[in-house]
Amino acid sequence: MTAQITIHTEGLTKHYGDVRALVDLDLDVYAGEVLGFLGPNGAGKTTAIRTLLDEIRPTAGRAEILGMDTHESAVEIRRHIGYVPGDLALYPNLTGRDTLTYFANLRGGVDWSHVDELTRRLDADLSKKVGDLSSGNRQKVGVIQAFMNRPDVLVMDEPSAGLDPLVQREFQAMMREVAAEGRTVFLSSHTLSEVQRVADRVGIIRHGRLVAVESVADLRSKAMRRIELEFDSPVEASVFGAVPGVREITVEDHRAVLTYDGKMDVLLKTVADRYDLVDITTREADLEEIFLTYYRDEVNA
Repeated sequence: MTAQITIHTEGLTKHYGDVRALVDLDLDVYAGEVLGFLGPNGAGKTTAIRTLLDEIRPTAGRAEILGMDTHESAVEIRRHIGYVPGDLALYPNLTGRDTLTYFANLRGGVDWSHVDELTRRLDADLSKKVGDLSSGNRQKVGVIQAFMNRPDVLVMDEPSAGLDPLVQREFQAMMREVAAEGRTVFLSSHTLSEVQRVADRVGIIRHGRLVAVESVADLRSKAMRRIELEFDSPVEASVFGAVPGVREITVEDHRAVLTYDGKMDVLLKTVADRYDLVDITTREADLEEIFLTYYRDEVNA
């Protein structure tokens, strides 16, 4: 059974004069998944979200959320989504509780026992005026308002900004619970460790263009890793050179060290046919290393 598409874009494009902030975004996001939307500042993440949510009109293309056109059905869509903007702004003279009451009334009411549970989990203080809170504590209020109506789709732009590590872990657990319930999380972030922990798939955006959309597992399986192999007899470097994806081979007697960006079963099957493997050590690339490969020319510059 194919999962329901909850977010769909076709050629979504936004230009600001000569600046091509978003170019031909084609993307499907499914019910029951967390999609990590990755890119450095200025890559087009926020433009993509604001265009998707009809906060700004696209230069070209279209988008749907829950099967509804994001422009024609903008009001109805807002009944089904939770949103944490990257530039969260709240009324400074309202307390956290008053702020959430305001948003709850806009939504036609919420389950306050659920709000209280979210407040406890995020260790939020709702008694103080928002203007008197630290940025991290203001962010907690923003996160609670996004989750409190149990939306079908959560769209979040750098939602962990200012949250301390313990609260971040609880927040990550909350996102995974949303996905487990069959709802959708669209998480825009440049915090790679967070995306690696919670995302099912990752979309990488570069200069306004989507350059990759893959599962975290597939991205990591194709990433370069360092592998040390030990055998019970001397080995020849030529055996490894014949395996696609093998790089930088160093062989010393019974031991081989190499970098590899292919599938492990292919490598192991090839060498096991020739030698008896005694030990293997591998250091898998993390998402940050993978992400940087898509920006290598900028990093080198």
